[in-house]
Amino acid sequence: MAENQLGGQQYLILPEGASRLIGKEAQRTNIAVGYALASIVRTTLGPKGMDKMLVSELGDLVITNDGATILEEMNVEHPIAKILVDVAKTQDKEVGDGTTSAVIMAGDLLKNAGQLLDQGVPPAAIIKGYEMAQEKARSLLDGVASNITLDNDDKLLQIAQVSIGSKNIGSDSTKKYLTRFALQAIKQVAIKQGSKVTIDRDFIKIEKKEGGSVDNTEFINGVLIDKEIAHPGMPKSIKNASIAILDVALEIEKTEVDAKIEITSPDQMQAFLNQEETMLKNMVEKIVKSKANVVFIQKGIDDVAQHYLSKAGVMAVRRVKKSDIEKLAKATGAKLVTSLDDLTQSDLGFAGIVEERKVGGEQMVFVEKCKDPKSVTIFVRAGTKQAADEVERALTDVIGALSSTIEDGKYVTGGGSTEVELALKLRDYATDVGGREQLAITAFADALEIIPKTLAESAGMDPIDTLVQLRSKHKGKDGKIYGVDVYKNSISDMDRLGVIEPLKVKVQAMSSATEASGSILRIDDMISSKGKGGRGGPGGMPPGGMGED
Repeated sequence: MAENQLGGQQYLILPEGASRLIGKEAQRTNIAVGYALASIVRTTLGPKGMDKMLVSELGDLVITNDGATILEEMNVEHPIAKILVDVAKTQDKEVGDGTTSAVIMAGDLLKNAGQLLDQGVPPAAIIKGYEMAQEKARSLLDGVASNITLDNDDKLLQIAQVSIGSKNIGSDSTKKYLTRFALQAIKQVAIKQGSKVTIDRDFIKIEKKEGGSVDNTEFINGVLIDKEIAHPGMPKSIKNASIAILDVALEIEKTEVDAKIEITSPDQMQAFLNQEETMLKNMVEKIVKSKANVVFIQKGIDDVAQHYLSKAGVMAVRRVKKSDIEKLAKATGAKLVTSLDDLTQSDLGFAGIVEERKVGGEQMVFVEKCKDPKSVTIFVRAGTKQAADEVERALTDVIGALSSTIEDGKYVTGGGSTEVELALKLRDYATDVGGREQLAITAFADALEIIPKTLAESAGMDPIDTLVQLRSKHKGKDGKIYGVDVYKNSISDMDRLGVIEPLKVKVQAMSSATEASGSILRIDDMISSKGKGGRGGPGGMPPGGMGED
């Protein structure tokens, strides 16, 4: 029970059962939690990284080495662990790759900060030093980065190959096959505005279905809809399709207010039914009049309307997701229509073929051969659900890495070469800065080197010897491009090997890791209250034995 003393009298601060950690004890606990979480994902880094198996309470299984997925599926409770999970989410959202690097960098920044705290360096000086180091590293990165454009296919494919290299999804030839699809999709949806290129990753759809092998994955120059055609009498395949996209129900909608219709004779009942049928028939006639022969509808289609559409030879798909509707509009050039009265031929889109096919025992609608579509689909196949999920995650990372590279227009060498180069220059910078901050800047440099050390460990190399060799190489002329070759267990020229990565991934990883470690180091008091019958305070802090004031 927490309490204060004033004038010989005790005043209660916290209720019975509450827990509190203050000062260095709170900081040490937070640092230990952060470093422990980073250590979990550290072994997944690089092409020789290991996988993690995560099993939910319901028995759902996930096997992956994707850092963001691991942290999301772990369902961590401690509030400090949640901060690092947010680091991974931010990295994944902003650049789509480099989540593991960001988290293990944050973990090492915390570990090094703990050592400085033990030496008597105040948290404010550590935080300031980290921020200075991060700003300096950002400016240094521009000096080691190279330019790249949307037309540099060879370099872009190398970046994609590095991104997918750590994923256990098949042979090298399979990975190359997938990276070509990812680049093709990126180039198709990219929008050039002068010298600037923007890429909306939401318009690259990744649809997956178990069955076949990863080599059966295909690129669709259009959109794949996981729905079946509304009526068995409708055509299953239409070439040179004129496509209408509707956000209106082809059914008699109920009134917004309560209404009652009184029918007193069979004739009135028949007249009522005939009127409903006439209304539905008129709706279909408006669609046919527009020359549309394929209709995608966000809402429902009445059975009678389905009958008339079928008779008119119109293919219809109902209850299509809003996200798929948007992709269809981008792919086919069709305009979303909310009123049938406004539907004209100019609102229609085009696809070379719209066809229903049976895949994995389920019907799916393929909208293909569109004219310059700004939304495309990669249809993933794999032998198991877990394998298909991992391929999807791999493609998502590759698309994120390529998008970041093209939009930023810069790349750096990988294999830990960039981190070693930055670390060397930051140590020189620390000497110039002086004061207590120089200790934190040096600690930041040491944290950067966790990347090449981890790559060396995963390859079975001695991390200390590897780091010594790398530092020696980087002090020489043109040494900045030397990193860890995990396949040959040696120090090699990363640029010659084609091991290159997006600059934006490095920048975001350093920024997120610095901000997260700074936020955690600023905490010197953690308070939680024990709920009734609970097992501790919020965030998984233990109820007792945490140290009381």
